[in-house]
Amino acid sequence: MGILRQAQNERGGARRIIYLCPPIVLKSVLTVAHDREYDTEIAPINELRLRHLTVDEALPKLDQFLHDTFMAGLIQVKVIHGKGTGTLRQTVRRVLAKHSLVKSFRPGGYGEGGEGVTIAELADK
Repeated sequence: MGILRQAQNERGGARRIIYLCPPIVLKSVLTVAHDREYDTEIAPINELRLRHLTVDEALPKLDQFLHDTFMAGLIQVKVIHGKGTGTLRQTVRRVLAKHSLVKSFRPGGYGEGGEGVTIAELADK
């Protein structure tokens, strides 16, 4: 779990638990407010989280992510778009099908996020 330090807001509000010695899975800050825990886990470099975004907000992020990961030399990336109505999923897959940096893509399998995730294989340099 790592070494922890706890800090409380001056007004007695939310408590923040800060990892001084991070555990194996990277965690930034765990915030506890109103008896609910919100885990703000840092996304891995090969993962893009588009959940709760509109198509107009998501497309520039997707394009920049594909460019950055290609330049970093990654082979496979994970795009998390969520299940929802399917509009974002369909748009993401349509963009991936036409994108010059993407060799192939597939829906996430069991344990990868299922239909809420698309796994893309990037083209060779």
